[in-house]
Amino acid sequence: MPRRPRSLHLAAVATGTVLLATAATGCNAAAKNDDSTTAKSGGKTFTLVTPDPVGQNEFLKLAVDGVKAAAKAHDGTQKVYQSSDTASQQQNVQAAVDAAPDVIVLVGFEFADVVAQQAEAHPKQQFLVIDACTTKTFENVSCAVFREHEGVYLAGAEAGLLSKSGKVGAVDVLDTPQFRRYSDPFAAGAKKVSAKTSASTRFVGGQSPFDDSARAKEQANSLLAKGADQIMAAAAASNYGVFEAAKAKGAYAYGVDVNQCTAAPGTVVDNVIKKTDVAVREGVEQVLAGKGGKTVSYGLKEGGISLTGLEDGVESSKCVIAEHEDVLKKVEALRDRIVSGELTVDDPATK
Repeated sequence: MPRRPRSLHLAAVATGTVLLATAATGCNAAAKNDDSTTAKSGGKTFTLVTPDPVGQNEFLKLAVDGVKAAAKAHDGTQKVYQSSDTASQQQNVQAAVDAAPDVIVLVGFEFADVVAQQAEAHPKQQFLVIDACTTKTFENVSCAVFREHEGVYLAGAEAGLLSKSGKVGAVDVLDTPQFRRYSDPFAAGAKKVSAKTSASTRFVGGQSPFDDSARAKEQANSLLAKGADQIMAAAAASNYGVFEAAKAKGAYAYGVDVNQCTAAPGTVVDNVIKKTDVAVREGVEQVLAGKGGKTVSYGLKEGGISLTGLEDGVESSKCVIAEHEDVLKKVEALRDRIVSGELTVDDPATK
C-alpha cells in the first residue's frame, strides 16, 4: 500500500519472528539480534532496512518475507533493521553498510538520498531499493517500483459495478501524488464502468497517518455519511479503522498489499495485492547474477500488482468479490486490456 510507506505506516514494534538486528555501530539502542542461523560456507548475507517498525504493516511484512526467502535460497543469513524516525533510518543504513552484506535491501522513498550517498562512497556494496529509486543512476543500486494505480483502477471498477448508491470513496494516508495512486484511480475505475458514479477522497494525515485507525475511521465515517457505500482503504495499518466504520454501516471496503478480507469477512470486497516479497526476491537474484544497476517496474503485466479476486484461491479468500463472478469477469476483461496496452491508467505520481 501504501506501505508506511514512508511511508505509510508507523506500526508497532514487530513481534514473533520479525526481529531487529543489532546496529554494528551501537547507535541504534532499540535494536535486537535477529534469529537467523549461521550461513553455510559460501552462503550469502542480506540486510533489510525498513523506514518504520514492521508491526502490522503488511507491506513491510512482505519485504521481510522476501529477504528471508532470499537467505533460504542461498543458504545464507538475513538481518532486519527497523527504523522509527529519520535519525534511526540513517543509523540503520550506516550499520548495514558497516556490516557489508552481499545485498542491502531498503524499503521506501525515505532512503533515496542516503542510499545515493552510500552508493557513491561504497561502490562495491550492492543496494536494492524497493518502492523508490535514487535520482542518479548507480551501477551498484538496483530498484523495484510498482504501478499500484493499475490495481487500484480495477478495484474501483469493482466498486462501480457493486455500488447501489452510486457513490464511492477512498481513505488515503496523505494528499501527495504518490499516495493518490491509491485513490484517484479508484474513482476513475468506478466511473469507467458506471459513468454517473461520484467519488470523494479523505486523507488520514496527523502525526501517524500510517498507524492511526481512529483518524482513518473518522474519515471513513465522513464518506459514509455522504452516501458512499464502497470505500478504498489505502492507509496501511490504519485500514482497520476503515473496515470498522464500513462494517458498522453495512458498507463495503477494499484492502491493500495482502488479503485483508480475513480481517473483516463480509465487509472487505477485494484487495490490491502488491507483491513486495516477489520484488525483493527477484531483485536480489538479479543483483547476485551481476545484472544490477537497473530499475524494474511491476504492474499487472509483470504480476507484481493484482487483486485477490484475480488470484487462485479466491473461493476461500473470505472476500465478498468471490460471490460476484459476473463482476470478476468484467474486471478480468479490463485487466487484459491494461496488460495488452489497449487501456492506459493515468498515474497521479507522474502528473
